[in-house]
Amino acid sequence: MPPPLILASTSRYRREMLQRLRLPFEVLSPEVDETPLPGEAPAALALRLSLAKARAVQLRRPEAVVIGSDQVADLDGEPIGKPHTHERAVQQLTRLSGRHVVFQTGVAVVAPGFEQAELAAVRVRFRALAASEIEHYLRLEQPYDCAGSAKSETLGIALLEAIDSDDPTALVGLPLIRTCALLRAAGIDPLAAP
Repeated sequence: MPPPLILASTSRYRREMLQRLRLPFEVLSPEVDETPLPGEAPAALALRLSLAKARAVQLRRPEAVVIGSDQVADLDGEPIGKPHTHERAVQQLTRLSGRHVVFQTGVAVVAPGFEQAELAAVRVRFRALAASEIEHYLRLEQPYDCAGSAKSETLGIALLEAIDSDDPTALVGLPLIRTCALLRAAGIDPLAAP
């Protein structure tokens, strides 16, 4: 019998993404402090938090294969996280308007005798956004739990001019191409017959 698979996340977006692989899994909150370290680069932050989340849950469930993931928007080396409030979302989108942003999405898999993490970078170009467009988008989507206030899987796609990535699912918060590779390395193949 294969070991249990656990997603170390409270994100409904990551849960929905992992369901695409049609693997049975549980969800546990990692309860990890997501505060950036002084001077920590966005890519390093995303990788560190991905590993920290997976490790925290694996400590509680040492027999399991645990997936941890984190996403940080990178604006010229500055980490842009979740806004949590309408006011901060307006500020974020105003700053991102007309700019290139890299969404750094880390994924880690931790299991007995196994630990690996990878980073998927998605380069996004935001359109020049009018204040009325930002307000309309925020009223409809309320993306206060999304890095950079950008919920690209729904109306947030209208904020963008271009997306460049070798793992497009990373923009939603879980890079499935890299997740599949890490799971295979840990002994779980999503395409293996039961």
